[in-house]
Amino acid sequence: MIEAELKARVHSPEAVMRLLDERVEARVEVYQDTYYDRPDGSLEKRDQELRLRTVRGAAGPRTANGLTGLRTVLTFKGATVDEASGSKPEHETRVEDSEAAHAILRGLGYVPAIAFEKWCRNYDFEARGRQLLATLVRVPEIDGTFLEVETIVDEDDVTAALDDIRAVLADLGIGPEDLTRELYTDAVAAQRR
Repeated sequence: MIEAELKARVHSPEAVMRLLDERVEARVEVYQDTYYDRPDGSLEKRDQELRLRTVRGAAGPRTANGLTGLRTVLTFKGATVDEASGSKPEHETRVEDSEAAHAILRGLGYVPAIAFEKWCRNYDFEARGRQLLATLVRVPEIDGTFLEVETIVDEDDVTAALDDIRAVLADLGIGPEDLTRELYTDAVAAQRR
């Protein structure tokens, strides 16, 4: 399956948030992302990603930071299939024990390449006949607010899905000039240098 996704820089986050809030209630979550690679950087060289994400959010016992809920997801993303959007094949599964998953990855020879936090407002809704996830994102280490809109499709549906996502973005006041392929990993790494 392919994660057909477009990302944009948002110039009026409050306006976009209002429009999304009119569609569906948001899930406010904090992601702690750790990206792994081989010591030689071969995953990055092949345009692949291996990520372990711990999500704190809206369901479950309250944690020290005031958020509730906890889940961990292991994700592998293959090489880009659509250069304009950066859309990639994605394989994802829930992990029961995040510390064990980190230990397994290290035991297999992977090393943490970069880790950072993302503050997210997630909106699951249907538009144009598709299940979409729109996420307003702030990464404390970089300037700006971003909007990601994605759906999971077969490879032969990527172009049509991206057209539908562009239409949803337009409904939210986001134009083609706002789109970006900037990666959070690269932006955070640049800030830390």
